[in-house]
Amino acid sequence: MEQIAVTLTREDHMILESYKTLAEGLSDYLGSSYEIVLHSLEDLDRSVIKILNGYHTGRREGAPITDLALEMLSRIGENGGTPYVSYFTKNKKEEPLKSSTIAIRGKGGRVIGLLCINCYLNTPLADIISSFTPRAAHNTQSIPETFSDTSGDMIENTVLQVRELISADPSIPPSAKNRAIVTALYEKGIFNLKDAVVRTATLLGISKNTVYLHLRNLSVRPAG
Repeated sequence: MEQIAVTLTREDHMILESYKTLAEGLSDYLGSSYEIVLHSLEDLDRSVIKILNGYHTGRREGAPITDLALEMLSRIGENGGTPYVSYFTKNKKEEPLKSSTIAIRGKGGRVIGLLCINCYLNTPLADIISSFTPRAAHNTQSIPETFSDTSGDMIENTVLQVRELISADPSIPPSAKNRAIVTALYEKGIFNLKDAVVRTATLLGISKNTVYLHLRNLSVRPAG
């Protein structure tokens, strides 16, 4: 049987460190009914290197890998099995969980860790629903976001939205509105996209040189 425990390289450690941020983001999004666990395969006896909402399984950082995870890793090593599995299980209190375990690959494609998501199924439905409503999200703001099929569409939609907001702001004089629009677009990162300057100029009815002038005043070099 292939060796499951591995010696991690510096690059492997950096990959797993980046997954700690992913685990925190998932936990923030999914809410307290989900346990998020990150395992490192460097030390199977103390494989848990990050855990959020660990009370669902009674674990903390430094806990060992599970038997099911070991079985999954063995299958991957022996015959290239699917690098993820979703299943139903129970915690120590015999409470139901729906779980997913996903292999994390490092340099050379070898498995170096696992990301596990455990949903506590005894969570009242009202609590789950409330965690996805704006009023219940303590650290989440309601922020408009533009979803588009192409970068050109995204530029156009964003420019039009910003233009509408700036145009409706009576505190900005008409002579300064285009500059304010370009500044707002810069703050949104739009000028990192190709041809954003040309598209912005066309939509605002000004020359691209005028857009460049406003950007130069912000000490910005836009994308080509």
